Amino acid sequence: MPFAPSIAILTLVQASLIALPARTMLPIASRFANRWWALVLPGSIVVVIAGVALEPGLADGLTYLALVAVPLLAALALAMAIRGAQPLLALLVVPLFVLAFGVGGLTGQGAALALSALACVALGTLVVSLVPPRWLRLAIYAMAAIDTCLVAADLLQNPNQILEAAAPAAGLPQLQFAQFGSAVIGFGDFFVAAVLGALLAGNRPLQLRTAVLVAGLALAFDLLFFFVPELPSTVPVAVGLAILELRASSSRRARSRDPRAAVA
Repeated sequence: MPFAPSIAILTLVQASLIALPARTMLPIASRFANRWWALVLPGSIVVVIAGVALEPGLADGLTYLALVAVPLLAALALAMAIRGAQPLLALLVVPLFVLAFGVGGLTGQGAALALSALACVALGTLVVSLVPPRWLRLAIYAMAAIDTCLVAADLLQNPNQILEAAAPAAGLPQLQFAQFGSAVIGFGDFFVAAVLGALLAGNRPLQLRTAVLVAGLALAFDLLFFFVPELPSTVPVAVGLAILELRASSSRRARSRDPRAAVA
């Protein structure tokens, strides 16, 4: 599949992860809640990229970690974290993994893509259960800023190539990134969208509007691929969040100036 439709599909899947999470707080996570867990977002980029750059063999370990963790997290998402989740839906992970393993082409890539996307919903829900919203919003901005700096400094390309080349034995699927057609998007780009979706899950209309907003921003952002080979796909998510916060701030100021709102 040509690059343009491939990246457009990945972009739309990323935006859909904002709409997918349900309002779910994982009970076990409340025992470990702490604002410092917000560092998982920017830290995931720094640790992986620096680790692979310094020790390329780490990519193989990440490949096997993803091979085990992604299906388990996808099952958790189907059982608890997505809208309409049911315990029996977790069994869908089995045919998805079989397709990702045994079928080539777009069908196998689509199955692997579904597993990675669902895993990110579970991770996003877990992080939102652990971290106060204010700190998570700051973490989303920090993640996008770090991602942008690494791309601008051309520090992502080589580690990404090493990570994409790493593959588990016996032809098992590569789940450490998302690929469809001729385009690839990082696991962290899906993760940050799922975190934003889990943050907004208590307000369904806002969640849906934000998914549409980020889809539009990201598709427009993708036009830059005509000029550069790599982009920080976390940026449209952070810009979408910034637009939401600016609108909310403007609405609060308007209400504070409205005498009828003050009386109410």
